[in-house]
Amino acid sequence: MELPFYLTFKEFESHYYDTLEQWFEEYHNASEIDFLKALADLYSPYLYYSFGDDRLLTDASMEIKDCFFPYHEKIGISFCTSCDNGKNPKTSKGMNHIFEWKTITMMEYAQHILDKINRHLLKNSSSPDTNKTILDYINDREIITSREGAGYCVNYNRHQAALPFLKAYLPHYGQTVNMTVYRDFIFSVAQIAEYIDRKLKSVQAFEHTIYAKLKSEAKFKVQMSHQFLTICN
Repeated sequence: MELPFYLTFKEFESHYYDTLEQWFEEYHNASEIDFLKALADLYSPYLYYSFGDDRLLTDASMEIKDCFFPYHEKIGISFCTSCDNGKNPKTSKGMNHIFEWKTITMMEYAQHILDKINRHLLKNSSSPDTNKTILDYINDREIITSREGAGYCVNYNRHQAALPFLKAYLPHYGQTVNMTVYRDFIFSVAQIAEYIDRKLKSVQAFEHTIYAKLKSEAKFKVQMSHQFLTICN
């Protein structure tokens, strides 16, 4: 069963028991703990543990490759260091991208995906079929991984992790994402996590809470960082 992804706490809370009932219908031998663990996995990528606040905070971002061409500035001026006898350098189509990692918000990522889909539809002189919407194209590998010069290079495997959010957030039609809806999500995701954790605590499943999971991961990262610095010194 594909769990619905909600962008507001109000929606999540009001649909909790309906979704749980569907879960039991799909998985007859499952428990509510299994359901809550699945919800924790769904929402934890958008949170992090803050040592200073000792609580979960929102981190709706994604690392993505910002690709460009070697010896070429994005504005189009070429600085070719391997040209011989005045010959023209290889065209951009034949050149390999080089890249640097960049962190962008999930709203920026969603807009990038929406732009890719709309460019594809425009290029093919078409609009979504009457029975299709933008959401029908969000996992089309050819569209999502297409490259048109420099810019973000989407990793298809990483893209899979963002699908639940994109399905909930992207408009069915149109050119732009909704900033207000995204703002509601930023305010809601920590509340959703707290709700999930309260449910897990009520059944004594403390080790499965999002808080425990992300705090443990944060401590591990700090320990690894200290070990790395110790080795370097």
